[in-house]
Amino acid sequence: MIAVDIHRIDLDMKELKGYLDQARPVLGEEAHQKLTAALETLAYMTDLVGSKDMTIERLQRIIFGASTEKTSNVLNKQTGAAAGSGKEKDEEKSVEEDTKPRNHGRNGAVDYTGAQRVKVEHESLKSGDHCPLCMKGKVYVQKTPAYIVRLVGQAPIGATVYERQSLRCNLCLEVFTAAAPDGIGPEKYDPSAGAMIAALRYGSGFPFYRLERLQGNMGIPLPASTQWGIVLEIFRIIYPVYKELIRQAAQGEVLYNDDTTMRILALMRKGVRQKLLAESNAGSNEKPERTGIFTSGIVSTGDGREIALFFTGRKYAGENLNELLKLRAAELGPPIQMCDGLLSRNLARDFEVVLANCTAHARRGFYDVASRFPDECRFVLETLGEVYRNDAVTREQVMSGEDRLAFHKARSGPLMEELKKWLAEQIIEKKVEPNSALGEAILYMQKHWTELVRFLEVPGAPLDNTICERALKKAILHRKGSLFYKTQNGADVGDLFMSLIYTCERCGVNPVDYLTELQKHSVELSENPGTWMPWNYRERK
Repeated sequence: MIAVDIHRIDLDMKELKGYLDQARPVLGEEAHQKLTAALETLAYMTDLVGSKDMTIERLQRIIFGASTEKTSNVLNKQTGAAAGSGKEKDEEKSVEEDTKPRNHGRNGAVDYTGAQRVKVEHESLKSGDHCPLCMKGKVYVQKTPAYIVRLVGQAPIGATVYERQSLRCNLCLEVFTAAAPDGIGPEKYDPSAGAMIAALRYGSGFPFYRLERLQGNMGIPLPASTQWGIVLEIFRIIYPVYKELIRQAAQGEVLYNDDTTMRILALMRKGVRQKLLAESNAGSNEKPERTGIFTSGIVSTGDGREIALFFTGRKYAGENLNELLKLRAAELGPPIQMCDGLLSRNLARDFEVVLANCTAHARRGFYDVASRFPDECRFVLETLGEVYRNDAVTREQVMSGEDRLAFHKARSGPLMEELKKWLAEQIIEKKVEPNSALGEAILYMQKHWTELVRFLEVPGAPLDNTICERALKKAILHRKGSLFYKTQNGADVGDLFMSLIYTCERCGVNPVDYLTELQKHSVELSENPGTWMPWNYRERK
C-alpha cells in the first residue's frame, strides 16, 4: 500500500461561503444555489459525525434511508437464523403473509378516474337484435364494457391557439374578424392552468423554473415569473376558504403537531444580522431573537375527516398550535394533543390539552440500538409490536372511541404494564448503564410514560404522531425540490396551497379539480366559505 502525504487545510464554513459568494457572478445563480446546498450538506454531515450519539448504523440510515423499521426485519437481521424457534418463524411468516397488500399490480381501467372516456357503440349490433351466430337468441348490453386504455404524453399546461379569420375592405379598409368560439372566455389562463401549476409546485415539489424549462421544450412557453403571478392571484381569491379551514381544524378531536426546518432567504439574511448583533452584545442580559426557521405541520382529526395545516416562519409547532386553539369553541373542551417528547417546542402552553406522546419515537430509541443490545430490544420491540397489532384490529373493525379504549385496556394494558416493570428493573437492578444508548432509550420511555399510555385512559387517544410526520413530507418534498422560499409572503402562499392540497388528498378529492372550482366560484366562496371545503364543495358545483 502506497502512503500518500495529504496536506491538511483548516477552513471554516463561513470562509467557504465567502468564497462562494465571491464566485457567484462567474458561476451563475443556479450553480451558486447548488454549490451552497452541497456546502450546507457537508456542514450537516460534519456535525452528525461529531455527535456523541451517532453510530455507523444510524449514519447509514440518515444518508441512505431506512427501508423499514419492522420488528421482524430488524431483529432477524441482527440475530440471524438462530433467533427464535421454528414455531416463531412460522408465526412471523404467517403475519407477513396476512399483512401483504392484496390486489397489487397493474391498474385497471376503473382506476383511471381522471381519464377522458369515449363510448364506442358496436358497429352493427344494438340491444334486442338477433344473435348473428345462432340466429335464435337476442343480444343485450353487458354491465361491464370491454376496456382499452391508451396513455398519451402532453405538456402539464396545454394551450390552444384560435386563428380567427380577418377580412379587410379594399376601399374603406375596415377589418372584419370572426367571432371567438363560445365558451373560451376572455382570460388567457384558464382556472385549470393555475390549479395545475399550484399542484405541481406545492403538491409535488416541482419548482417554477423547472416547469418553465419543460413547457419551453414542449413548445408552450410559461415563464417562472408568470407562474408566480398566477398562483399569487389564486391565493388572493381562495384565501377565505383557507381561513375557514383553519377555523374548522381548531374544532378537531385530536390535534397532531410537529415541525421541520425550512429556509426563507429574507429571514435568513435577517438572522445573520441578528447573530452578529448578539455576538457583539455578548455581555448583555438581553435574550437574543430566535433565528431558526420552521414549517409546522398540524393535522386535525374529527368527524371522520383529516385537515392538514402548514405554517412557516420563526414560530415552533407548539406556538402555532397555540394560535390555532384561540379559534376553538369554548364549549368543546380540551382536545387531545399528540406530539413527540420535545415539549419545549411542541406544547401549546396557553390552553389546556390532553397530552399524548408518540410511541413510535420511544420505540425508535430501541430500534437504533438493536444491533448492540438485541436481546433487550427484542422484548421491547415485540411488546410494542403486539400493541400495534391490537390497534390495527380496532381500525379494521371500525370501533368507536369507547370500544377501542375497552379493547386496548383488555389486550394492551397487561402488555404495557409488563413493559413498565421491565424498564424499571433494568435501571433499579443496574442491568443497564443509564448513560448508555440503551439506558437513554429506557429513561426516555420512563420519563414520558404517562403520556405514552394515554391510549389506555382516554377514548380516541392515538398511539403515535405518524399522521403529522406523513403530512410534513409535503413540506420536505418542497424543500428538496425548491431549496427555499424567497420571502415570508412566498412561504404564506406555499402554506395555503400545501394545506388545501394535502387536505384534498386525505379526503380522496382531486386537488386540481378542487382549486379549479374555487376559482370559478370566487364570489360564492367569499360569501360562504364553509360550503366550499374539500369534502362538500361538490354539492355546490
